[in-house]
Amino acid sequence: MPDFDVVELDPTDHPEAGDDAPDFTRPLVNDEFWEDRSLSDLTAEGRVILVFTPMIGSYAAKYIWDELTERGWHERDARVVGVSAASPYEHSSVIADNEYPFDLFADPANGVAEAYGIAHDLDGMAGVSEPRPAFFAIDADGVVEASWVATEWPEFPEYDDIEETLGLA
Repeated sequence: MPDFDVVELDPTDHPEAGDDAPDFTRPLVNDEFWEDRSLSDLTAEGRVILVFTPMIGSYAAKYIWDELTERGWHERDARVVGVSAASPYEHSSVIADNEYPFDLFADPANGVAEAYGIAHDLDGMAGVSEPRPAFFAIDADGVVEASWVATEWPEFPEYDDIEETLGLA
């Protein structure tokens, strides 16, 4: 793996357990098509695990989705969906190329990450931001049950711990 400098990120003001999850509508993408869906549409069907990753196609996003696929998160009692700052075309290609069993919200302007307080400005790229890695368990009423948000870059959760935190163990 490449050698990276670890950077401490600024504190966030993200939703915590007991807070209402910010609702949003964006294209929900799979390998065949996409359509505008809201988070509240998904939570009306049951519990949702919302996974924010850096730019789709980046090593960090691939690492997260590969791990979640290998761990079988798509077979759990909650619907797992992603959010990343990229177009539906990029999302669809990454899903198809990697055979990911998850749908991803396309959020090219990174507005959802901003609403969740987890937008991360990219060094040396004026006006370009992406979500920091983050996970939110959201119940059928749209209330956050649990969360994990990266505090360093790069940082990934201890997946056994995050499964327990999010109620997936």
